[in-house]
Amino acid sequence: MNLPSHQKAKNEVDLDRAILTFALNLEYLEAEYYLRGTTGLGVDAQIGGATNPQGSDSVTVKPNPKVPFVTRFFQDVSAEIAQDELNHVRFFRKALGGSVVARPAIDLLNSFNSLAQVAGLGQGFDPFANETNFLIGAFIFEDVGVSAFRGAAPLITNKDYLGNAAGILAVEAYHAGIIRSLLYGLGSHAQNFANQISAIRSALSGDGPEITDQGFELNGKPNFVPADANSSAFGRSDRQVLNIVYGGPNTTRGLFFPNGLDGPIH
Repeated sequence: MNLPSHQKAKNEVDLDRAILTFALNLEYLEAEYYLRGTTGLGVDAQIGGATNPQGSDSVTVKPNPKVPFVTRFFQDVSAEIAQDELNHVRFFRKALGGSVVARPAIDLLNSFNSLAQVAGLGQGFDPFANETNFLIGAFIFEDVGVSAFRGAAPLITNKDYLGNAAGILAVEAYHAGIIRSLLYGLGSHAQNFANQISAIRSALSGDGPEITDQGFELNGKPNFVPADANSSAFGRSDRQVLNIVYGGPNTTRGLFFPNGLDGPIH
């Protein structure tokens, strides 16, 4: 069916807004994680105002989550990523303008306990307890963010948005590469946990012949860059991303987002 030009334009704008809103939800999650681990405070404290004026949604996290870093390099990397994620939140909120959504409820406590048991990390895994745990927790998000942007990019119609999305995708890929490299350098203990996490993400994505995830070893060699046969980053659909952040297939809420995402893609 051929739509009238004005209707087609409206549909494209609506789709772009939906994609930006979806991205903002994911950035809220990453920003809350990194900011709380590096500063002890969340997004609201950084932007000078509540991301949810109604105050109905909250972040579930242990008291005093600031990580007791002992390695200056790990601390510096985490602090820089935290600032990047905060900047991404600011960008998407500004781009959406009057259509911006509030930060949804985010769980940084029970979510990790649930994932840890499945991944063999044991009960009561605390990603904020030490710098190694914090990097393992970060690994859960980073590759997912890259694949989410890669999957959404072909659907964006506004070239300005697409250009900015490509730039943010590149930064997220830098983050993912740094986290993978640091974890690999920590030895087999951290590598095994990361491989377990990769396997869980792959299973939740519903990977078949077309995979969307890779662990730290491929064909008997270290694997720092998860990529397809063309050395192109993997892409995930919105549903595959939701399966991971919700912790189950075809659900509408759960794990990191106990009340679901805000916006048309949820």
